Amino acid sequence: MAERTDEELMRAYVAGDHAAFRELFTRYAPMLMRLTVRHLRSDELAREVVQQTFFQVHAARNDFHQDRKLRPWVFTIAMNLVREHYRKQKRRSETGLDEAREPAVQGERGPIEQRQRVELLRAALERLPDTQREVVELHWLEERPFAEVAEIVGSTEGAVRVRAHRAYKRLKELLGKELE
Repeated sequence: MAERTDEELMRAYVAGDHAAFRELFTRYAPMLMRLTVRHLRSDELAREVVQQTFFQVHAARNDFHQDRKLRPWVFTIAMNLVREHYRKQKRRSETGLDEAREPAVQGERGPIEQRQRVELLRAALERLPDTQREVVELHWLEERPFAEVAEIVGSTEGAVRVRAHRAYKRLKELLGKELE
């Protein structure tokens, strides 16, 4: 089954092949975890969003356009759930945004200098507008092409490139000589 494309697996799943869905989960869950942990800063919340993403993929499986790529569709679902989490949180005001965005505990620690650099970069990313940070995380950290990032965030490729350019320029300003 590993030789089949994501789109072939999705078509098989829609046709009733549950093993195809398990294979899609195996392929996508780790990527979605990395993406959502970066946004939510919580392994537990990220796991919930990943689960909910697959529930929605299942529920909307018949809405998937079979002539399109699967990855942007799945990532869009996940990012919409992340956004919805923050919208709900703002409405409820149960916890402050700062509490929800605490860095996730890392299992492996690198050298002190490397951790400091990571913290500087994380702090600089936090200071970017949400739309710019989202583009940087998808393009730079998740290594997604601009066309795919545009589909995920619901924008044009040109607009995404402009956001990324502005974000990288702002990051350079924020970090200055700190990382040299």
